[in-house]
Amino acid sequence: MTGRGGGGRGKVLLPPINFIFKLLQQRSTVSIWLYEQLAIRIEGKIRGFDEFMNLVIDDAVEVKQPTKSDPEVKRRELG
Repeated sequence: MTGRGGGGRGKVLLPPINFIFKLLQQRSTVSIWLYEQLAIRIEGKIRGFDEFMNLVIDDAVEVKQPTKSDPEVKRRELG
């Protein structure tokens, strides 16, 4: 898959499942944004996933982003 325009000289885009597999192989730390809770993110390393892109995260940490009423970033270990 390639981006639009540019005659194919641009970056090659990976399908999302291949990108997740690449992050798994590299043991990269990822930050996952939750769909309906934009102020909360989960950080950790991908341990596994399935064909529906459900993720298993090692060393997961919940990170609450600062808001106007609470300007402090809060971190909490999960599991």
